Amino acid sequence: MSGPKNLKKGDILFRENDPSEAMFVIKSGRIAIVKAKGSSEITLAELGPGDMLGEMAFFDNKPRSAGARALADTVVIELPFKALNAQFKQFPEWLKAIVRTVNTHLRNANMKIKQLEKSSEEENTVFPPHTITRLMAIVAMVAQKYGEKDPEGTLVPAGTLRRYTIQIFQQATNKMDKMNQILMALGHMKVEDLGEGRTKIVVKDVGFFWSFVDFYNDYLFKDEGKRVTVEEKELKIIRGLLFYGEKQGKDDKGRCKLNLTQIQNDSMRDLGWVLEVDFVNSLAEKGLTSDKLSEEGKLSSFVELDELKRILPFWEIIYALKKVQPRDS
Repeated sequence: MSGPKNLKKGDILFRENDPSEAMFVIKSGRIAIVKAKGSSEITLAELGPGDMLGEMAFFDNKPRSAGARALADTVVIELPFKALNAQFKQFPEWLKAIVRTVNTHLRNANMKIKQLEKSSEEENTVFPPHTITRLMAIVAMVAQKYGEKDPEGTLVPAGTLRRYTIQIFQQATNKMDKMNQILMALGHMKVEDLGEGRTKIVVKDVGFFWSFVDFYNDYLFKDEGKRVTVEEKELKIIRGLLFYGEKQGKDDKGRCKLNLTQIQNDSMRDLGWVLEVDFVNSLAEKGLTSDKLSEEGKLSSFVELDELKRILPFWEIIYALKKVQPRDS
């Protein structure tokens, strides 16, 4: 329905990757055009009265390329595409062609800018995403092919790992060494300096490495709109839910029903921080928990316990490696 739409400060007008059904004109207030970046967001532009937003999707029906958030109490005029299409059909064909061409050029320019920003960011990153999958796959392959049984897992021949890293896959050994140190800190490996240039490397679970490679590779090659991204700030929440879920047990589908109200009351005692009821909202949006259920004055939620337990260590690795700075490697 067309007409005024009132937004309070902080309200979301639309989110990145939402379907596009209307454009908007700002009557009063201010709107920030925002884009997700890792566990935070960046502001691409700030718009004020008289500015239009969401218009590009009118011509190609593509999902929103960015989100829009009210920076103050704001009134926008909503212009549904369905109504605008009827008017657009009356334009001369030459004018339609010009407008569509300009829109396509703008889309292409935005894509090129995005690709350039991504390339620049990866150049300054020690562990770009695809480097992580390559290095993890190298360790898994060498461990599986050349590893020997060890009381703590699989003993990986350090010389062979180094040869495969440098000669066959042409990856930097300093990155491999740094990754192995991080994996050891996270409990997935044991790396011991034996002196005289010798190193003992033990992989705790080779299957886990292959599972990570499959998980992250699938994630990276999915359309951005279909990815389920766990933010770094959500890892703490997942650990808290797992703590209570494993105490309670799960059903045959790997789920458990948690009393969120009780958890909020007990979490400071049990975890040392308050796991608030609303903390699960973002996980519910991603299908990792159910929406909150209200029962007898208490809020509860079904938690995908097996899935959270599976993906938590994957995301811990990803964020630990993303934090490595060039001076650290």
